[in-house]
Amino acid sequence: MSLYLDFSALQSVPAANLNRDDLGSPKQVRYGNTARIRVSSQSWKRVIRHGVEQDLGEKAARTRMVPVKLKQALERAGWPADLAAFAGAQVAASAGKKGIGTEKEGHTSVLLFLPEAAIDELAAVCTEHREALQNGQAKKNPGQLLPATRIEEILKRRTASISLLGRMLAELPNANVDGAAQVAHAFTTHTAEPQRDYFTAVDDWLGEAETGSGHLDTAEFSAGVFYRYATVNVADLVKNLEGDTKAARTVLGSFAEHFLLSLPQAKRNSTAPHTLPDLAYLAVREHRPLSLAAAFETPVTADTQGGFSKNSRTELATYAQSINRLTGNRSRRFHGHATIASDEHLAGLGTEIDSYDQLIEAAVDAALPQTGEQQ
Repeated sequence: MSLYLDFSALQSVPAANLNRDDLGSPKQVRYGNTARIRVSSQSWKRVIRHGVEQDLGEKAARTRMVPVKLKQALERAGWPADLAAFAGAQVAASAGKKGIGTEKEGHTSVLLFLPEAAIDELAAVCTEHREALQNGQAKKNPGQLLPATRIEEILKRRTASISLLGRMLAELPNANVDGAAQVAHAFTTHTAEPQRDYFTAVDDWLGEAETGSGHLDTAEFSAGVFYRYATVNVADLVKNLEGDTKAARTVLGSFAEHFLLSLPQAKRNSTAPHTLPDLAYLAVREHRPLSLAAAFETPVTADTQGGFSKNSRTELATYAQSINRLTGNRSRRFHGHATIASDEHLAGLGTEIDSYDQLIEAAVDAALPQTGEQQ
């Protein structure tokens, strides 16, 4: 049976540019025939992944620079630069039946997603086969000089974050991992558009008689209340972790914490938009996940004091209550919320819980109850 842990959050973000398009403007989307500010799922997913990896102490890298990093590791071990570069290229060439292509800079032609510790393991394989690499270095078509099975095994190795977020690598058989987590693009609950900021930078060493600035330019930023959503297929997470439910609880709790507390880092030095969600709603559902994004298809209007946060919380709760009526509250093991405004009594969002920590704990317990051994 499929089981999902759904995460919804409302977060007010002041002047910021969390996620830029190719022109440097905040990303946008039209929804309900009005312009909204958007933050891509990839942007938020990346900072969540880094937080999970830090919690678990097992970092992974999504990169094309495996041959380059391997070359650097071998050079530190005393290898000549040309032989080290050849060994890095051979790691790519020896992966799979046809190998993985490399480009002039030494980068692989595709992104790999592997544990950072894999570089040391690959270096050890190269050291074991150094003589073969030396003998093949001068050949025009040296072929595959490293054991393909061992190279594949290392490149296909997983961390918890790979099990959580997935990996696509068509070049190696059985290297693909269907991620257990799905993260939606965040968007403002109300109409919002980018605003322009004209700025100057003063040259501190200009003479007293000189006027003007050392630099001037324009940038764009935005502000608004964002609806954020993600879901984790709990059964898939346990499967990807080879049935280890204790590890799945840890990963699920870490994902939940960083979904709520993380923020994309773009332009942080010039905007410092370090807010937290003022409402989090978690639900454990059977059969299928359920986003509440449609609560904001009609854009929220400002309240009498000009803010969007309170009306956004009300709209989310009202929509959830209607969805609960339509579904008859079936196929839901748990739902609850934590909010900055405890006096609002948001019907439709389940049990009101004091803190995010307690909310996460209750949701994880409902999704993956602890056994006696786990306790």
